[in-house]
Amino acid sequence: MTLTKLFLVASVSGMFFANCKQTASAPGEKPATEAKATINPENLQKATFTIDGMTCAIGCAKTIEKELAETNGVQSATVDFDKKEATVSFDSALQNPESLTKIVEATADGETYKVSNMVAAK
Repeated sequence: MTLTKLFLVASVSGMFFANCKQTASAPGEKPATEAKATINPENLQKATFTIDGMTCAIGCAKTIEKELAETNGVQSATVDFDKKEATVSFDSALQNPESLTKIVEATADGETYKVSNMVAAK
C-alpha cells in the first residue's frame, strides 16, 4: 500500500512539472501582452525574398509566416512553401529588411533557414 501511494504521488508530481509552462520570455521573443504599433500607410514597403531550408508547408512555412505576421510593424506576411518565397508588407519606420532577415533566420534553431534575394520597395 505504501509503495502504491509513493508511486501515485511521484506520478502526479511528474505530470504537474511536465505540464508547467515557462512564463518568462526567451531572448528575442515578443511578450504576449505587447500591442502592435500603428502602421503608417505612407511608410509601407514590400519585401520579397527567398527562404532556403524549409522542408514542409505546415511546420516550416506557416511557422515563419506566423513569426513575421506577429512582428511589430508588419502589416502582412505570406510564405509560399512551393516557391520558397516570402512577401512581407511592413512599416519602414518600424522594421527594415535586415530585421526581417534576422527574424526568419532566428526561427527554429537559428541555423535552419537562410534568407537570400531580398528585394524591398515602396
